[in-house]
Amino acid sequence: MAIAVRSSRGGGSGGVGAGFRSLFSYRIFISALFSLLFIATVSVLLTSRPPPTHHHSRLPSGANAYMHRTFLALNSDPLKTRLDLIYKQANDHITLVKTYAAYARKLKLENSKQLKMFDDLAKNFSDLTSKPSLFETDGNLDEDVLRQFEKEVKDRVKFARLMVAESKENYDNQLKIQKLKDTIFSVSESLGKAKKNGALASSISAKSIPKSLHCLAMRLVEERISHPEKYKEELPKAEFEDPSLYHYAVFSDNVIAVSVVVRSVVKNAEEPWKHVFHVVTDRMNVAAMKVWFRMRPVEGGAHLEVKAVEDYSFLNSSYAPVLRQIESAKKQRFNFEKTTENVTKYGSNMKLKNPESMSMLNHLRFYLPEMYPKLHKILLLDDDVVVQKDLTGLWKIDLAGKVNGAVETCFGSFHRFSQYLNFTHPLIKERFNPKACAWAYGMNIFDLDTWRREKCTETYEEWQNLNEDRTLWKLDALPPGLITFYSLTKSLDKSWHVLGLGYNPSISMDEINNAAVIHYNGNMKPWLDIAMNQYKNLWTKYVDNDMEFVQMCNFGV
Repeated sequence: MAIAVRSSRGGGSGGVGAGFRSLFSYRIFISALFSLLFIATVSVLLTSRPPPTHHHSRLPSGANAYMHRTFLALNSDPLKTRLDLIYKQANDHITLVKTYAAYARKLKLENSKQLKMFDDLAKNFSDLTSKPSLFETDGNLDEDVLRQFEKEVKDRVKFARLMVAESKENYDNQLKIQKLKDTIFSVSESLGKAKKNGALASSISAKSIPKSLHCLAMRLVEERISHPEKYKEELPKAEFEDPSLYHYAVFSDNVIAVSVVVRSVVKNAEEPWKHVFHVVTDRMNVAAMKVWFRMRPVEGGAHLEVKAVEDYSFLNSSYAPVLRQIESAKKQRFNFEKTTENVTKYGSNMKLKNPESMSMLNHLRFYLPEMYPKLHKILLLDDDVVVQKDLTGLWKIDLAGKVNGAVETCFGSFHRFSQYLNFTHPLIKERFNPKACAWAYGMNIFDLDTWRREKCTETYEEWQNLNEDRTLWKLDALPPGLITFYSLTKSLDKSWHVLGLGYNPSISMDEINNAAVIHYNGNMKPWLDIAMNQYKNLWTKYVDNDMEFVQMCNFGV
């Protein structure tokens, strides 16, 4: 019984030992298998070496670059790794140098020294990376050659970094300057468009008839229709043809403006009874003009007559070429209504489309001797002037054989003949000096006897016929005046006539106060809402506010 028990225990121990030995053998087998697989993998990798790198090769990017570096690492060839890094560094700096060269071109520095240096450096880098093969015939790298190559690349890299550091701040400033220039150019274009639109808006405002002015004309016409017996035609006075008196010509269709001109002359005249006014208007406004001066007679015993253009029968299209041109221009619709369409084409030159320039009232000044045959001298006043002093001194000025006494307006290169006449035309180029000084209309004393002797009206009509196609000058009164009275104009002292109150806000008040006549030439007329406030009171103080229709029409003065 005892032996059986021992045998049973011994047999159990032997079974357990055999199990441990089997497990240990299995682990050894598995380890050996994995070792064989690893050795096989390594062997495959070592035997699958990539083709040798040629002198013109570039290192691939991305995943391919990573695999390439892995192969080089597994091959344990440090020279090839160095070569790869050198190529990468060279290529990076080629890109950097080319980028700065591109910036230089963008900044318009094509001719600068820096641009040339960047271009040369980029070329040197490219030439360096294109050198003959760094490999020996057996495909192995020559360490001495590689070391020399690395030195050359590092020298160029150092030089490139110095150039970039030197140029970076300058390029940043240049870029800012270029952006600023681009902004200025853009703003300049916008400003130019705004000026054109402003000129158009200002011109429309200036040439449109204000509601108050229209109301005044209607009230005056209504008064004439309602009381015809009060406004019968009067016989002309002898004073209208008396050459010993001081005669004024005012051509206008603006009732309130003419009344201001006349009142300002009379109120500042030392002997108002010696002053005679010849007012000419168009057929539409002649009734209103006559009613005004019948209701509000000229003060101080001065004399005034009102006529229409049509009362001068010799002024017709067969006699006056300008009338023919005006009619032709209207037929071609070359007028103010087309301004909106033509504003881009003609810019701020609104004269061509200004209805005033196509009115015969603006050209009557060239027929003064025919209109007033018995007078020797006459003073022409525009309707947008204000007289501040006695003007009789103008009749005492010796014109020295000249026809026209006027204030010259040129200064520097401004207001020369070249700005008013087309000097590309041979007729203009041959006969006139482009640098000749221009003068102003608005206050002009004319010697009518010398005018007749020099045949100035004939000269005017001759040039008007030559300008039938409007190639010598645009349809306006000043250019033909410059031609007609060329070398026949005497320059007057500037204190007689100060201009610019209709557009220039910076005229000295001392200059204005010292002037005999101030002129609101420009679009900002004193009877408009767009008038400049600092000058408006100089005009409004001569408005007849006691006139009932002025109050009724809310002139706002």
